[in-house]
Amino acid sequence: MGDLSAVAADLAPGGTLRAAINLGNPVLAHGTPDEPGGVTVDIAREVAARLDVPAELVCFDAARKSFEALTSDAADLCFLAIEPARAASVAFTAPYVVIEGVFVAPVDSPFRAPADVDRPGVRIGVKQGSAYDLFLTRTLEHATVVRGEDGVVAFEEGGLEVAAGIRQPMTAYAAAHPGTRVIDERFMRIEQAVGTSPDRRPETLAFLRDLVEELKGNGFVADALRRANQPDATVAD
Repeated sequence: MGDLSAVAADLAPGGTLRAAINLGNPVLAHGTPDEPGGVTVDIAREVAARLDVPAELVCFDAARKSFEALTSDAADLCFLAIEPARAASVAFTAPYVVIEGVFVAPVDSPFRAPADVDRPGVRIGVKQGSAYDLFLTRTLEHATVVRGEDGVVAFEEGGLEVAAGIRQPMTAYAAAHPGTRVIDERFMRIEQAVGTSPDRRPETLAFLRDLVEELKGNGFVADALRRANQPDATVAD
């Protein structure tokens, strides 16, 4: 990619690339703030290596906190789902991985498909500020979103009709809670992308976009997902 010193100065003006890592999404990251791992950690370190700067992994437990870190200049890079509500504040690459949003409901619930959930009186527990919170807030016509630190906690504590979340942890939740089941059909396709501040130089944004395409094409993203024991996550086209 040629001389990247100008990109490094623009993307990591403090001399260290500060990457916001969301440990609340187990498909993308795992571990502890002191020892995080996962595909987002691997991509952040690869970006830093290409720019010949150290990486500082700033870890959070929710997507909204990663978003706030970027928009408050506490981070230079973030890993978030592409959503219209974030578009004015984040310059996104194309997605590097696609995951699915699904609902969990009691086993005796009448809901069989996502369309069944959008009814008057139905309350859906979501993790506040998550991609599926933003999506459901934007698209629901009748059901109500109930926000909490975690969608299944809100579901349990509030006696709600449905919980929303990412397929992999929701499947694990239902397996551990025999009184619940996953509504198998997804209600949304979540496109996870690399993001930075939109006021970066065009060359910087082009570097990130090109690098994401390279890492998808050369198997880097797929290998990172396998190492993180997330083989069911899909590398974006």
